[in-house]
Amino acid sequence: MPAHRDEEEDKPCRACSDFKTWTKLQNKSKITTPSKPLPKQAKECPLDKDELGRSTWGFLHSMAAYFPDKPTKVESDNMTKFFNIFAQFYPCEPCALDFQEDIKKHPPKTKSKDELAKWLCERHNIVNVKLDKPVFDCSKVHERWRDGWLDGSCD
Repeated sequence: MPAHRDEEEDKPCRACSDFKTWTKLQNKSKITTPSKPLPKQAKECPLDKDELGRSTWGFLHSMAAYFPDKPTKVESDNMTKFFNIFAQFYPCEPCALDFQEDIKKHPPKTKSKDELAKWLCERHNIVNVKLDKPVFDCSKVHERWRDGWLDGSCD
């Protein structure tokens, strides 16, 4: 899908830059590095269910946050196809089956970035409830996954 730029063209893209580059683009003060090196894990291991879930939700929410405000019919249809295919191949079989059932009842809403982000947040909250985790305020999806918190803590 071609890169789309919306009304926020002058803001650097967080998802397209590492933190150091993004900070430079923001014209912020010099980044300080920790005085002690971070501990290194002996080996990288396959993701467990929780790590896979966190990474997947992060990816999906970021994808929704950067979806066009006004997608073409092809973009909208492709995003719907993506979620249906994704649900078939998710590595955790019980999670995949659960998501397949959920999106049958609540098909992807892909007519705009806001609609998709809200739909995905609602799907995530369904999972959060099942896992006895806190429910996320879906009115804050763009703060969390695209723009950063209003208090400036992500700048």
